[in-house]
Amino acid sequence: MIEIINLRKSFQGQEVLKGVNLRISQGELIAIIGESGGGKSVLLKHLIGLLRPDQGNVIVDGEDITDLGRRELDRIREKFGVVFQGGALFDSFTIYDNIAFPLREKTKLPEDEIHRKVEEALEDVGLLGVEQKYPSELSGGMRKRVALARALITEPKVVLFDEPTTGLDPIKLHAIHKLIVDTHRKYGFTGVMISHDIPEIYEVVDRIAFLFEGVIEVVGTPEEIMHSDDRIVRQFITGSLKGPIKTVHSI
Repeated sequence: MIEIINLRKSFQGQEVLKGVNLRISQGELIAIIGESGGGKSVLLKHLIGLLRPDQGNVIVDGEDITDLGRRELDRIREKFGVVFQGGALFDSFTIYDNIAFPLREKTKLPEDEIHRKVEEALEDVGLLGVEQKYPSELSGGMRKRVALARALITEPKVVLFDEPTTGLDPIKLHAIHKLIVDTHRKYGFTGVMISHDIPEIYEVVDRIAFLFEGVIEVVGTPEEIMHSDDRIVRQFITGSLKGPIKTVHSI
């Protein structure tokens, strides 16, 4: 479904991605973990062409998107849904209009069909009845649910999750994770998730890719990551201050 080949990206002379290689199979749910500021979001932006690499390729459904023009990129992006870290909802729109927005922008569906799809999406995320509320009237967890409903409304082939549980308490975190699993099971999308939720993420995804110093250090199932003997992986997942990963005391 997605293949990342020797991807490199620098900003103002600082190399963030140093040759990332990763294959993501159709229908799988994969998490990308790693240090804060280590390039995970930069990598995610390359998957939908928001950033162009200095070197390397991103193959989506057999098509190299790295050199596509704007119109061709827009065609590829129609395959994607995105759940942004902060939700990225329109404050001046009702919840109904937030979720309906992609359909109104990208399709010519009649309003009654849009209404049916919005209601179904809200039911999928357990939020029927909030259609006429505004984002400011909802809790953080509810806004995350709305963001997921909006991402799924066009039935995308790929959904990107940029730290979807940031700022949530443990109960809401588990609720969002369950929702991702349930909607993944229903829609069958390919999911790529940036997460710091160790060990909670183990119960959600099929595989985990550990990004460290600009490259994918290790890829494996949650079980393989949990029992990895790689020193860098062990330090990261245990949160130890001792090891090859720099801490505040060594910076």
